[in-house]
Amino acid sequence: MLISLDDGDPRPLYLQIAAAVKREIFSGALKPGDPLPSVRELSAMLEVNLHTVHKAYRMLRDEGILAFRLGRGARVASPLRPPASPRSARLAVRERLRDLLAEAWCLGVSPREVLDMLAEEAEKQKAPQERSGSA
Repeated sequence: MLISLDDGDPRPLYLQIAAAVKREIFSGALKPGDPLPSVRELSAMLEVNLHTVHKAYRMLRDEGILAFRLGRGARVASPLRPPASPRSARLAVRERLRDLLAEAWCLGVSPREVLDMLAEEAEKQKAPQERSGSA
């Protein structure tokens, strides 16, 4: 698992860690059931406080992305827990999109440019289901 933190990223470190884990799952590098480094190991690798990694892992657990088992550590949830409803998932994504557009605007990036970048990234990084042809 390759996680790097960006000093120029305004997000808190725990959110950067959580986003990196999600990207690893999205890319197929991590699959349901795969183990993650322990909190202690990842905090040492990233040179961050244990509590920072623990907060990221807890957030991912609460979202149904990670599962914890006593003595086995954190693993990618198997299967990934679906959202409570498709409607609530869409609302959550819409809220994140609003945040992204506001942040882009503050950085001088237009909504059209954001759409173009999203289309480029979507094409480059097909979801694992799309790559396997089972969607």
